Amino acid sequence: MMDIIHKFLNLVAPPFTFFTLLFLLPPFQICKFFLSLLSSLFSEDVAGKVVIITGASSGIGEHLAYEYAKRGACLVIAARRERSLHEVADRALELGSPDVLVIRADVSNADECRKIVDQTMNHFGRLDHLVNNAGLMSVSMFEDVENITDFRIVMDTNFWGTVYMTRYSAPYLRNSKGRIIVLSSSASWLPAPRMSFYNASKAALAQFFETLRIEFGSDIGITLVTPGFVESELTQGKYLGKAGTMEVDQEMRDVQVGIVPIARVERTAKAIVNGACRGDRYVTEPAWFRTTFFWKVLCPEATEWLYRILYITSPGSSSREALSKKLVDYTGAKKLLYPESAQAAAPKTE
Repeated sequence: MMDIIHKFLNLVAPPFTFFTLLFLLPPFQICKFFLSLLSSLFSEDVAGKVVIITGASSGIGEHLAYEYAKRGACLVIAARRERSLHEVADRALELGSPDVLVIRADVSNADECRKIVDQTMNHFGRLDHLVNNAGLMSVSMFEDVENITDFRIVMDTNFWGTVYMTRYSAPYLRNSKGRIIVLSSSASWLPAPRMSFYNASKAALAQFFETLRIEFGSDIGITLVTPGFVESELTQGKYLGKAGTMEVDQEMRDVQVGIVPIARVERTAKAIVNGACRGDRYVTEPAWFRTTFFWKVLCPEATEWLYRILYITSPGSSSREALSKKLVDYTGAKKLLYPESAQAAAPKTE
């Protein structure tokens, strides 16, 4: 009997889905459009509210701190590099933040995540936005990895660090009807070679928070951010290499980024905070990068073929001989497509 039911559903489900989308999708999208206009008119005012930002010592996290500061939010900024955090804090205060709490912490450690939240509540007594931004990149062909366990840190930081922060913050965010902003990535759907661990960690984040939307309901809003390439330490060539240690290699950056334009971090931070204050479910910056999702869903074979052509070299050849890098080198596209920060001195590895 069960086999008959499944055979029936195999026949009925596809046409039913097609016709449902055909007739219901247009009015649904029109409704969403008008709702987005309303949310733009009644955007959240974060002045005086409390925002935690992890990974705030550089890159997107640093500029998110500045963007919230301009809007008058109180900040809690956390990262491993305390000196850099204090520099960010000073700038945030200049830009208009009433108060900035600096916390040195490693989000891959659950106890330190709890410390961030506890100190926030002790200092401010409330929490309104949690920005899960901390993350690290890994670049290596899977079979070139020397010790597979060295790459646990990618999931521990990118995924589990976000999970820890969310778990400890959730009760306070429920009280304030707050919002979680999650820095996932377009890598969550794009199968870029040499980035398998990073891609997997970002895909895990996306699915985790899609599930939490249902569990939290209207109590806690969730904005899932899926940027393309944005100027940061990651696009300056800092990554976890095949030996399991942090490396800085701008040539490998050129291989992975190729001729894809790198977005300005200031614009990206502004788009993220604007989206969060509007209550957007998703933010992709640059916006055109969202089209790559449809390439992957509708033409997976073509997407995989293109990646192999651009990024995979013949056996025995250096990865630096990839077509993606040759296009950058031979055309001089880097000067046009990469911001100056991505061509400047490489970041420190500690």
